[in-house]
Parts: sequence; structure tokens; C-alpha cells
Amino acid sequence: MTRTPHRRGADRTEAIMRTTLELGQEIGYANLSMEAVAARAGASKQTIYRRWSSKGALLLDSLLSLNEPLDYPDTGDLAADLRTQIHAAVDLLGAPPYGPLFYALVGEAQHDRRVAASLNERFIAPQQDKTVARLRAARDQGQLSPGFDLDLAMAILSGPLYFRLLITQEPLTHEYVDRVLDALLAGMMPRP
Repeated sequence: MTRTPHRRGADRTEAIMRTTLELGQEIGYANLSMEAVAARAGASKQTIYRRWSSKGALLLDSLLSLNEPLDYPDTGDLAADLRTQIHAAVDLLGAPPYGPLFYALVGEAQHDRRVAASLNERFIAPQQDKTVARLRAARDQGQLSPGFDLDLAMAILSGPLYFRLLITQEPLTHEYVDRVLDALLAGMMPRP
């Protein structure tokens, strides 16, 4: 059976993204080049540059191709649901094998506006929307103070995690996430 040109193109794209992740893990983002990816993936540089405008754009697509589920459960227990989802995110973003590549991608976004916009549009904003939706459901169920600003809650929740990831470069651990959640939830609960 002969594969269609569309399937061959999709296979080539998958091979390039898989190679990007493998090579990025081996040599680090700083040493990663479009040429090295092309050579290892058996693709031409033109093929890669036709699909991705920069190394950052290629890394973003490669990381997003992992399709790691970061959806919120809704068990009725907001604290448990937040812990489950944020622990999964910390495991993906803060530890090998992909943590260093996510860290490098966020760094690249500071220098490349297109990468920053795409990272925000395709990863950060959807995660933020899921978090706010889960908080809204909890508020609607009476688990949170009715007047609590959900966007502010999102900022308060994510700020310490990004601070640790990007500024202090201390490990993102489940214990740290739990401390942040406990502090946030203490201020969000309905008052008697």
C-alpha cells in the first residue's frame, strides 16, 4: 500500500519533531540547530525552514506534539483537583526529560515575539482558561467566596511557580505546589 503525499508529509513532520526533542535532550537547546535536526531526521534544511521560521518555533511545535493531558478533573474537591492538575504540570514542565526544553522555550520567548505569542496562544492561555473555568465551577458550587477575582487567583497561583522556574531556578516540587495551593485556598474560601 502506498502512502499518500499528505501522510508522507505528516510522517516527515512527526519525525522532525521527534528528532528535535531527542536531540534537544541530548545536547541542550543552546546547541540545537535546524541543520542538526535536518541531518538526523533525514530531511532537508529547506523542508524544516519551510515549516518552521525558527528553532524556537520548531521546539514549541515539538513540545506541544507530546499531547500531554493537562486537563482538570472535577471530583467536587477543588483542592484535590488543583493538586492533581498542577502536579501533572510540574512533572511535565519542571523535570527531565522535557522540563529543560520547556525552560529553554520560555527563555527563547523572551527574545522572539512570535514564539512568545504562539506559546501564549497555544499553551499558556488554554491552561489559564482551564484553571479559571475550574475555579468558576467551584465558585458556582459555593466552594469559593462569591466575590473572589478568578483572574487574580490564577495570577496568584501561577506567579510563584513561574518565579521558581524562571528566576530562582529552584526545583518545582509537589510539596512547593501544595504550599502555594494551601496559601491561595485559605484566602479564597467562603467566610462564615
